[in-house]
Amino acid sequence: METQTIVDSFFKENSLVKHQIDSFNRFLDYKLQKIVDEVGVIETEIKGGYKVKLGKIRVGKPINKEADGSIRKITPMEARIRDLSYSAPLYLEMTPVIGGEGEEEIEGETVEVYIGELPIMLGSKACYLHGKSREELIEMGEDPRDPLGYFIINGSERVLVTQEDLVQNRILCEKTERNNKTIYGAKVFSTRHGFRALCTVERQEDGKLNVTFPGLSGSIPLVILMKALGA
Repeated sequence: METQTIVDSFFKENSLVKHQIDSFNRFLDYKLQKIVDEVGVIETEIKGGYKVKLGKIRVGKPINKEADGSIRKITPMEARIRDLSYSAPLYLEMTPVIGGEGEEEIEGETVEVYIGELPIMLGSKACYLHGKSREELIEMGEDPRDPLGYFIINGSERVLVTQEDLVQNRILCEKTERNNKTIYGAKVFSTRHGFRALCTVERQEDGKLNVTFPGLSGSIPLVILMKALGA
């Protein structure tokens, strides 16, 4: 009985999809800007050295552009009824830069540019339902018992399926049995700029270390790799 009471108390404060909403909020607050910062500058092949520096990215509130060209805010219920996507505009600061390659760089005026739409998770801080009371949710046509944490795309409710994955950019050690032999190894999922690559090091029974990495068919001795790197 005490266990059930503890579980009930926990879910009164934390819904089953709280981790989904927290993850999306973190994406809005940190990850989105981090993606932009990783790109940093857009280089071009224009003569004279022209590039664009990327600055702060901003997510607006969910809106819809009507047939007459007017723009108005849209609620989740309206998106469901009208078969619309519940999304918000994305704006990115861009600064043109002329010069470089031995010449002095001259920066132009920074402007905020509309770059597209971002689907908004219901219940997140960018959603109109965020922080609403039970009565306010009912007034907006929502079920106050709805845990939210999903998206509305073309009027249909869509959810991201949570998946467990091995941690990135951390060395993982493991012991495996292969062909009646015990193999000790270490692997890392190297991730940068959205690119993911698996690198492994395995210790054979004779003490030799073999490595694998993307672009290599099979494995090679670690000594050969170190020599190729100039060691």
